Amino acid sequence: MSGIAWVHIGDLHLDEADDWQGLDRLKTIVAQVNRHMGEADFVFVPGDNANHGTPEQYARMIDALAPLALPWRIIPGDHDFEPGDLVNYEAAIPKANRPETDVIAGHRCLFLDVVSAGAGGPDFRLTMHHRNKLAEELAGAKASGEVPLVFMHAYPGDLAADGDLIARQFIDGEVAFVDTGHTHYNELLNDGHVIYGATRSTAQIEEDGGAPGFTIVCVQDRVVSWRFRRLDAAWPHVQIVSPGDVRLITRPTDPHQVPRPGAVEVVARLYGADTPPVARVGDTHTPMTRGEDGLWRATVTLAEGLGAIEVRCGGGYDRIDCLVRDGHSIPKRRLPVAPGEDCHAIGAWPIAGIDGARLGPNKNGCGW
Repeated sequence: MSGIAWVHIGDLHLDEADDWQGLDRLKTIVAQVNRHMGEADFVFVPGDNANHGTPEQYARMIDALAPLALPWRIIPGDHDFEPGDLVNYEAAIPKANRPETDVIAGHRCLFLDVVSAGAGGPDFRLTMHHRNKLAEELAGAKASGEVPLVFMHAYPGDLAADGDLIARQFIDGEVAFVDTGHTHYNELLNDGHVIYGATRSTAQIEEDGGAPGFTIVCVQDRVVSWRFRRLDAAWPHVQIVSPGDVRLITRPTDPHQVPRPGAVEVVARLYGADTPPVARVGDTHTPMTRGEDGLWRATVTLAEGLGAIEVRCGGGYDRIDCLVRDGHSIPKRRLPVAPGEDCHAIGAWPIAGIDGARLGPNKNGCGW
């Protein structure tokens, strides 16, 4: 199965009132992506793009995104709907950059509008068109052997209507990952069946001293990996994409997520690197080799239980906590309870860039 990787640029909230803080940061992100992230598949912009949905705010965004070498995809958020419709949003953004569906590297990407069926503000809803489209595309992905991924502005638990039903559709459709914005803070949810991720805003940040950045999301053989990068972080970037971390297990019988004891292949993505990485398990260091697909691999030996896998390249570093079980003692998976709700947040995970404090206007932070 092929893998996919994308860059998530958090809610821009472009606004002249803060001297275009988000715009300056967006330009820096574009420059870093162009320099170091050429092997990613695309860039995702998750809504709340223009803080008041004005033509000038969109024009500035389009100008800043113009130099981007990767394709980009965008969805609306509640701030884009502030005028009461999406007329300005749709007039400014080329239709090719706001598709409903896109098949990328064997993954069916579904881009949902959860704002224009509501009344504005946080009144998130799906239109009947998008409800039908979601069901159709999930069925099509299953029939085609594609891995479905969903991109929406907020969690299903934030929807004003039918959030539980939507989240159960994701479970039944075997969605691997749902990428969202809205929170203003970094967070990952695992409801036992689907992984959800939210990336901090590009402007209007309270957590981590207000430090901006972007997230690199990878799905490899249905294994989800997620890492936030501050803009001031040194390169290279190292990300283990297989096997999975114990926090993100959704398919406990899948040996890519819960490996069997013995020889296990470690797969990593590197960005901005010019030297080979090394995988480490305990005191054993194994050089990694690059395949034709651009991914780095090494075979290591894992004992049953919970252990750490590390990959280093120069000053770049990643680590996962890997659960290893034989075929007779795999973890149990319970029936869905409160799917798509943030009660399933995995909590603080420093190496991923998550502090767990939920400092944002929609939870524990200040208002904007």
